[in-house]
Amino acid sequence: MTPKRIALLGSTGSIGTQALEVVEAHPDAFSVEVLTAQNNADLLIEQAIRFCPRAVVICNEDLYQRVASALVPLGIEVQAGMAALASVVEADYLDTVLTALVGYSGLLPTIQAIKAGKHIALANKETLVVAGEMITTLAREHGVAIYPVDSEHSAIFQCLTGEEQNPIEKIILTASGGPFRGKTREFLATVTKAQALKHPNWSMGAKITIDSATLMNKGLEVIEARWLFDLRPEQIEVVVHPQSIIHSMVQFEDGSIKAQMGLPDMRLPIQYALSCPNRLKADFPRFDFTRYPSLTFEQPDRTTFRNLGLAYEALERGGNTACIINAANEVAVAAFLNDEIGFLEISEIIEACADKVSFVASPTYDDYVLTNEETRRIATELVREKV
Repeated sequence: MTPKRIALLGSTGSIGTQALEVVEAHPDAFSVEVLTAQNNADLLIEQAIRFCPRAVVICNEDLYQRVASALVPLGIEVQAGMAALASVVEADYLDTVLTALVGYSGLLPTIQAIKAGKHIALANKETLVVAGEMITTLAREHGVAIYPVDSEHSAIFQCLTGEEQNPIEKIILTASGGPFRGKTREFLATVTKAQALKHPNWSMGAKITIDSATLMNKGLEVIEARWLFDLRPEQIEVVVHPQSIIHSMVQFEDGSIKAQMGLPDMRLPIQYALSCPNRLKADFPRFDFTRYPSLTFEQPDRTTFRNLGLAYEALERGGNTACIINAANEVAVAAFLNDEIGFLEISEIIEACADKVSFVASPTYDDYVLTNEETRRIATELVREKV
C-alpha cells in the first residue's frame, strides 16, 4: 500500500493530536507531510520532530522565529501566517487534507484544498455551516470527496455505504444532551464555565465543549448534515441519547433504520475518514452490550436550549444566515469562556445578531467574508453592553 499523504491543519488541537495517534499506529498507511498550528509552537515543534513533515505552518506570525530556529536545521520548511495556511494545502505532494481547525478559520484553506483537487477529511464543521452550498458545489466540480470526521456524520456516512440507490426518508442525529441535560433556564442562568466544560462522554476542545453544552454543536451539525447528504431540513431529526453509543441513524423509505454504534472515541471516525473506503485494524476499546443493558432516547429541549432552534431557523432562512449565527456564536462562546457574559446570554447574542446583520440571499465568498466581519463587530458590541 502506498501511504496516503496528509496535511493536518490544526495538529495541536484535540482532533489533531488524536489524528496523529492514528497515523502513528498505521505508518504504512499514512504519511504526514504538513502540520499546522495557531499558537502552540512548542507542541508543533515536538510533533514535527516526531513525524518529519515536509512543511509546517505557524499561523501566529510572531512565533515564526521560534519554530523556524528549531525546525529549519532539520530540513523542514517553516511558513507563517494565514496566507501560508491557505496556500500550503495546494502542494502537489498531498493527497488528503484533514481540516481540524476551529471555526470560520477553516473556510479558506478548505476552498483552496478542494480547488487543488485534494480530498477533504472534514473535522471543521463550520466550513459547511458557513458556506455549505459553495463547498459542496466546488467538491463536485473538482471531483473531490469530503469524508466527515464528526462522529455523527461519520455514522451517517457509514450507514449510507452501499445504499446509494435507496432514497433517505430521514436521518437521526444523536446528541448526548451535554452536561446540563434536563436542567431549567433558572439553573442555567448561574452556571460557570467550569461546569459547562465537563462533558459527560467526550473529551474535546473548549469551544466545541461549550457548543455541546448549549446544543449549538448539534445545531451546527444539522446544518452540516443538510449539505453533506443533500437533505431538506425536515429530513434531519435530533434525539438526545445520553449514553453516546449510537452515533447516528438513517431511516430509509421502507421504514428500516440503520445505526452505527461504538464507544465514544474520536479516533475511530478520524481513522475511517483517512482510510475510507478501507477499514484498518485498530486496538480501540470494544463495545460490550452486557455493560449497557439500557440505551435511552428523548426529545431535545429547544425552549431551554435555544441554540438548536436558531440553527434550524438559519437553515430554513438560507442565504448568509448560518454564517451569521456561526460568527456570533464564536464571539459569544469566547466571551463566556472569558467570564464576560453568562451562559444564557450566548443565545441572546446569537439571536440579536441574526436580526441585526445584513441578510444576503445568494452570497458569494466575498459576502461570507463581509458577513463574518460585520457579525463579529456587532456581537462584540453586544458583549460589551453586557459586561
